[in-house]
Amino acid sequence: MTPFLIRRFWSTVENTQASLLLKLDDAALVQCLMGQVGPQTLTDRGQADALQHYIVSRLSLIRDLAQQRLGEYKVS
Repeated sequence: MTPFLIRRFWSTVENTQASLLLKLDDAALVQCLMGQVGPQTLTDRGQADALQHYIVSRLSLIRDLAQQRLGEYKVS
């Protein structure tokens, strides 16, 4: 995966509502994030497969970050 794709992915995670990231099951969350990164960014099937594998391997981190963001909003 390219650095651009990784940055784009994490930007997408940050810009997605934390509550949505937490309520979706694994498969739906992967599809949601893949769809938001967008076909214009994924230039070939290999990139799409690599991104999907990357997302699956980071689901716990994604949910931890979303939970942290929700906690910050409640404190404010």
